[in-house]
Amino acid sequence: MDRLWAPWRIAYIRGNTKKKCVFCAANKSKAKQNYVVLKTRYSVALLNIFPYNNGHLMVSPISHVGELTRLKDVEALDLFKTLTKAKKLLDKVLKPDGYNIGINISEVAGAGIPGHLHIHIVPRWKGDTNFMPVLAGTKIISQSLDELYKQLRHALTKTD
Repeated sequence: MDRLWAPWRIAYIRGNTKKKCVFCAANKSKAKQNYVVLKTRYSVALLNIFPYNNGHLMVSPISHVGELTRLKDVEALDLFKTLTKAKKLLDKVLKPDGYNIGINISEVAGAGIPGHLHIHIVPRWKGDTNFMPVLAGTKIISQSLDELYKQLRHALTKTD
């Protein structure tokens, strides 16, 4: 059996008997504590701490709603403007070749936090799937969240 040492996951494992909403927590706490890259009046964009790929961001409305249809028009517009701004920020810092952008609505559709709508932005590069996921079932993320967070926040201050 292969083992991947990931001691940072223990807090998630122990603390998740009552699932807290990471998006509501991110809205109420210090930006750096929850890797909040940008925040508007109605939306928040943060790094996914369990990324599929380097630069994996999630954009969510501030309102704790699980369905697109429950957003007010101003919230929906702001959500997609924030998504666009987050993507442009990733373009500038990471220069990916493409993106997977998607919304999972409800637990059966794959939403890990079904009560709070969120959009995944996953940067992709040509050749970003190598032998490790195929042969070893392991994905390598080559940059720390702290380092990426600093780069994204620095780039954001230069564009505002």
